[in-house]
Parts: sequence; structure tokens; C-alpha cells
Amino acid sequence: MSVPYRLAIVGYGIMGERLLRAALDHASDFVTVTGLWDPSADAMARLARDLPHVPRAASADALLGNADVLYIASPPASHLGYAQAALDAGLSVFCEKPFAVDVAEAESFLKHNGAKARRIAVNFPFASSLGVEQLRAWLNEGDLGVVQKLDIEVGFAHWPRPWQMDAVNWLDRRAQGGFVREVVSHFLFLAARLGGPLLLHPGHSIAYPEADRSERGVAATLTAGALPLSLHGKVGETPKPDHNLFTVTAAHGSIRIRDWAEAERLDAAGNWQPAPGAMPNEKARPLVLRRQLEKLGRLARNETESDFPLATADEAFAVQRIVETLLKG
Repeated sequence: MSVPYRLAIVGYGIMGERLLRAALDHASDFVTVTGLWDPSADAMARLARDLPHVPRAASADALLGNADVLYIASPPASHLGYAQAALDAGLSVFCEKPFAVDVAEAESFLKHNGAKARRIAVNFPFASSLGVEQLRAWLNEGDLGVVQKLDIEVGFAHWPRPWQMDAVNWLDRRAQGGFVREVVSHFLFLAARLGGPLLLHPGHSIAYPEADRSERGVAATLTAGALPLSLHGKVGETPKPDHNLFTVTAAHGSIRIRDWAEAERLDAAGNWQPAPGAMPNEKARPLVLRRQLEKLGRLARNETESDFPLATADEAFAVQRIVETLLKG
């Protein structure tokens, strides 16, 4: 990209900071951060202390006049309002998941914006994952045979996870939080990308053991296109802060993504073997975010992204429908 695109950011929580640092440290050759705003005075003070060279805006509206893309990293209920302001100002939008929490509101938003909604992408990093790229390569080789089923398993020692405790006031409440929105949605997106449209079957369960707190367990059977898809999630079943598996079972073998990033293949002896060059999520994340930011630049320039593009608003809304149905129990 000969001229860097201009990125403005709403929200300086965990996700806002991660993408900001990726833009500054790994993608500064093609993206320029033109401003950041967070409604929290504490967050703005932290930004001034940690990254004083990043421009701090006086408001969300003040970001819009000097940007090509607005990245929305605020709590979910605020996403559509910021996205509408950005679209009205002629910007492209990069939105954190979930796309929204109110299905009817999101549907109305998409209908109202029509073709303009094509300028929205949603941050599902599996769209740029090195591990997913390896899974797709294995599948394309053909020796695994026909894919038979998909499985999603997520587990947490506690919810929210330790690095999210500053956001516990919304992340552990039913209105906007919970691990189904925050984590399971990523794997549902991936299942839909690999298998096809999602359909939730009757009989799913959701556990709310504490009043007004977010869910502590989920179990469901779905299909992704023609593929059976099972989902199991639980808080308290694992000592790990964050553990997950996305498994693809085929006629002649199985492959999976473990803990967000590491592609593994089941060998003849029944042992899971990592792919050559597989790396843990902590090392892979900045590389994946750079790839997300590269694709975001192409979106801002109205260029076609043919191979595994960023998640569209329609894809994110399809995931949101499933997630909110699961959460209703």
C-alpha cells in the first residue's frame, strides 16, 4: 500500500489496545493511527501514560473527520451507534464482535444501510489465522477424505478470564457479556466459513446458576451447511484460564485448532502432532492482527479480497442470531 490508510479507534480496553499496538508495532508501514477516544477518563489517562504519541480525541465524533476506517472496540451494546456515525461520515468500519446484542436492532441497522453495510467488517481473527490456513491446506490436500463433522469445545477456570477483570461489570452480565458472545462466536464464525450456514437444532441448554451473572455452561447441536456441529462450553471444568478446541473429523483422519492458534493433526498412533512452525497464540496474535489490518486496508480502498476475507456484517449477524438464541435457553 503506497499510502497508509488512516485508522481511528473507539475504546481502549483489551481489544482496543491490542489492535492499536499491532498497528503501531507491526503494521505502521501501511496504517496510521489518527486518534483514539474512550469515554473512560481512566482509560484516556492510561493511554496518555503508556503511549503518549498516540493522538487522543475529545469525543467519538472528533475521530471521524480524520480517518478512513473507524475501529469500534467498545462494549457490544454501543457498536451499532458508532458504526452508523462512521458510515454516515463516509468511513469504513471495523467492529469488534459480537456485532450487536439485540437481533432486531441489528437487522434494522442492516436493512437501513443496505449496500453501505458492505463497508463494515467484524473482527473475527480466524479470517487471518495461521492455524486456520494450515487446516485449510490439509483439507485441500485431499488425503483426509470427506469431512464428516465439526466439534467446538471451550473451557475456562473462571469467567471473566484474568486479563478481563477490568471489564467485569459488563463481561459478566447477561445484557452484553458471557463467554458465548465473547468466545464461542469466533468458533461459530469459523464453522460457518468452513462448512456453510449455521442451523441450531432444538434441545440446546444454557446454565445460569447465579442471578444476573453471565452463563456458566452451554451445550448445543447444530449443522454448518451439511456438517453436524457439536458445541460444549463450561466454566470450571479446566484449570486453564482459557482452553478451546475446534476439531474437524474427516473420513481418514482428524485435524484441529488448539487454544486459538496451534494447528494439530491426529497421527496413526492416536497422538496429536503440531504442524511444522505452529506457534502459541501469544506469538501468533500480532502476526494475525497485522494480516487483519492488511485486509482492512483493502476494504477501505474498495479492493476485492478473494481468499478468506474479513468477516462481513452479514456473516457476523448470522453468528449473532445463533448466539442470542443460545443465550435465551
